[in-house]
This record gives sequence, C-alpha cells and structure tokens, in this order.
Amino acid sequence: MPVDHPRATASSRRLRSWRRRALAAALLATTTAIILTCAIPYLFFSPPPTLVSFHPSFNSSRDASQRVSLPAPLVSLPKPLSPPPTRRSSDVKFAGNDHLKIRCSIVADLPAMSPDEQLLYARLEIENPENAPLDSEDADDELYAPLFRNVSVFRRSYQLMEKILKIYIYPDGKRPIFHTPNLRGIYASEGWFLKLMEENKKFVVKDPTKAHLFYLPYSSRQLELAIYIPESHDLKPLSHFLKDYVNNISSKYPFWNRTKGADHFLVACHDWGPYTTTAHEEFRKNTMKALCNADVSEGIFVRGKDVSLPETTIRTPRKPLRFLGGRPVSQRSILAFFAGNMHGRVRPVLLKYWEKDKDMRIYGPLPNRVAREMSYIHHMKTSRFCICPMGYEVNSPRIVEAIYYECVPVIIADNFVPPLDEVLDWNAFSVIIAEKDIPKMKEILLGISLRKYVSMHDNVKRLQKHFLWHNKPEKYDLFHMILHSLWFNRLNQVQLQQ
Repeated sequence: MPVDHPRATASSRRLRSWRRRALAAALLATTTAIILTCAIPYLFFSPPPTLVSFHPSFNSSRDASQRVSLPAPLVSLPKPLSPPPTRRSSDVKFAGNDHLKIRCSIVADLPAMSPDEQLLYARLEIENPENAPLDSEDADDELYAPLFRNVSVFRRSYQLMEKILKIYIYPDGKRPIFHTPNLRGIYASEGWFLKLMEENKKFVVKDPTKAHLFYLPYSSRQLELAIYIPESHDLKPLSHFLKDYVNNISSKYPFWNRTKGADHFLVACHDWGPYTTTAHEEFRKNTMKALCNADVSEGIFVRGKDVSLPETTIRTPRKPLRFLGGRPVSQRSILAFFAGNMHGRVRPVLLKYWEKDKDMRIYGPLPNRVAREMSYIHHMKTSRFCICPMGYEVNSPRIVEAIYYECVPVIIADNFVPPLDEVLDWNAFSVIIAEKDIPKMKEILLGISLRKYVSMHDNVKRLQKHFLWHNKPEKYDLFHMILHSLWFNRLNQVQLQQ
C-alpha cells in the first residue's frame, strides 16, 4: 500500500530556501577570499629588496631603550661555499612581483616545487615584513617574546620548517659508530637527536631527491670508544675514518658533490667533534656542524652556518625530565655556586679568587662533608646564579643543568657561542662574563638589581621547555629547536640574486 507523504508546509519551504541562500553566500565569500589573497599583493605591495642577513631585523620590534647588545652578528649573505658544477634551481632570479606569484602558487601546490625553490620561497617569506604569518600569531601563546631575538621571525621560520623541511638520513655505516644513539651522560644530546631523528616520520624522507638536508648519522662518542687508542692523544685515526666515510657517500650518491657538502650536517657533542672533521677539506669547511664545542677561535665552527648544540646531562634515559625545577627566588640563599674538577685555564682562576668567599659556594670537586649536607643538584636549586666555566673546551653541561634547576647561568668562556644563538637572546636569562673579569665576578653579580634578577629567573623558567628531551617530541622542545637552527642556518646560505 503506497505511503502518503505529507505536503511541505510554508515554514519548511522557508527553511529550505534559507539554507540555499546561506550555502550560496558561503561559496561566494570563499571565492572572494581566494581571489583577494592572490590579487591584493600585486596592487599594494612592492617587491622585497635583496636581503643581506636575517639579523638586522632581530631588534626591530624593540624600543631603542630595550634593544640588546648581541655578542656578534651572524654572517651576512656568504659567497657560495664552492660553486656547483652546473646551474641549480636555487640560482633562479626573481624580479618584480615574482615572489608574490610564488607565494600564491606554493600555498596551492607546494610539493610541485623543487627543494631549492622551496628553500628560496621560505627565505623570502621570513625576510619580508609585509608577509603575513602563515597562521594566526594571536593563537600561539606558547612562545614568550623576551626569550627571543625576534619572536616573529622565529615563529614564521618555525612554521615554514614544519610545512617544508625534509631530511634524508644516509643508511650507510656500521654499528656501533653509526645508527647507535647513546642516551646517557654528558654527550647524550647527540644520541637523543639521532634517536628521535631516525624515529621521525614528519621530516624524514626515503627519497633523497625530495630532501633539503642530508644527515650523517654517526656518534662522536661511539667513534671515540670504537677507534681511539687510550692515552695516545692521536685523533688522526678518527678523522681519517670519517674522511673515508664521506668519500664513500660522495662516490655512491650524487648529493654531496652537488653542493660540496653544504646541505649535509652532523650532530656531535664530544669535545673532539670539531677536530674529527679536519682530514676532509669539504667536510670541515662546508658541512653544517651542530657542535657542543662551539668555539669560534679555532676556525672550524662558523657562526651563522654551524649550530651550537646544547650539552645535556641525562642520568636516567627512561626519565630524562627527572629532577626538574628549583626553589623560588625568596628561598635562594646562595649568591653563586660552582663545583667541579680543576681542568682548563678558567677554573683554577675562579677558585683562586672566590673559594673562600662566604656569599658564594665555589669548590673544586664537591667535598664529601658538604655533599652529605647538601647535594650538587640541591646547591643549584638553592643558588641565585650557577657558574658555568669552560673546562678543557669552551662548552659546559652546567649551562643546561642551570636551566633545568631554574638557576640563572653565568657563562665564563671566551669565544664560546651559546646554544641556539641564532634565535635566543641570552642577555635575557644569563650573565656572560669575560675571563679577564673573573676577579670582578661578585661585583658584577651584586650589581644586578633584584627586579632584574627576578625577571631573569622568570625567563629561565619559561626557557626550560625549549631545552627538554621527550621520548615523543613536542612542539618547541629541544629536538625541534636544534632542527630549527639547522633549517634556519641553511636558509642563511641560500643565495638571492638581483
């Protein structure tokens, strides 16, 4: 028996008519927005000037009275490290409004561009202040501006990294030197980065033709354990081993020879990391190096190309965030604290001048009688300033330890580039003292007002999340910060032509 359907009432007809109008209005608004996105820039914006460096804009958002004095500008646009044998897509010239055409087209079809074109697009996006952020800046409350040289530049660069960056990891190399992360101790940074990089599916690609960067996945610590002859003081076997490795991948793959290694990178936290690159000229000069031993005086680490790697001491790999935190300012009764072995040129001078000072706790190795009453970690948690002097080399794990325990680090190491210096403003949360000023150290620390110190202490607490390792990486954590510095410095090498 057929079913009689009720006739549409006047109200239901009005409802359907309203829905059709709403749908049409939505489609019209969407179409208009798309047209305006690509059309308005041609009417109102002029093409950008060729950029000389990222860094003149770092203080542009600050008042003159708030601008900071940076230790040294990063490199300006460098000359090509070594001219490629053939014309590359990164040599394409852009004039007029071509950059805007690229901007509109890449939003619609980013994968269609070559890796070199994508890098060039990213650099133009970061360096042109007219370009709106890719996402709403107001929606991102995870970044605290005083920590950064220029938080807007960092935000745009980070967003582009997440959208664009692809890395190829060479499968070559035998264990344990390659593909074997060491997650414990003072060299753990290189191990954690290797572990998380090889587990990553967002940035890592299996097709090397799609890669912007190429990772040499070895451990400088494992290299020492496998090859170095104890007490020989001879690093040549280590550097020649890596020379043979680079020669092997350059003969097996076309990617090294294309740029002479300029888009390849290594991550090494051992003190010897820089010296193991010296046997191969292109490896030493051109390859991007993320190094804990970031010493600009030796001619190996190049500021603006290489990355200062934070040296993190991990005691329990299963719980890398153990012991985090410290006491509030009101409960930090010790002015400054240091305890450690007396090696290198700085520590004996530190002990000479301040070992007997009553307001500071400056020791060699922490005496047992002291440790029984207050542990090393507890000293850091109850001190206002934690002294981080260089040892044999310029780097020190105490810098990151101080951040973990919410103690303002005092860095004493001439020629040292602080970690992640490309984007972080170390004047906001640390004190950097020249080696010659060690006799005036107490005067310098007491000269910091309480208001200034409270601000620095708060900044250290806010900074902490950028120096944490997670088994599953989180946005803006240490894994991503290191990766961003590599990306950022690679963009700094991209050549723009008139």
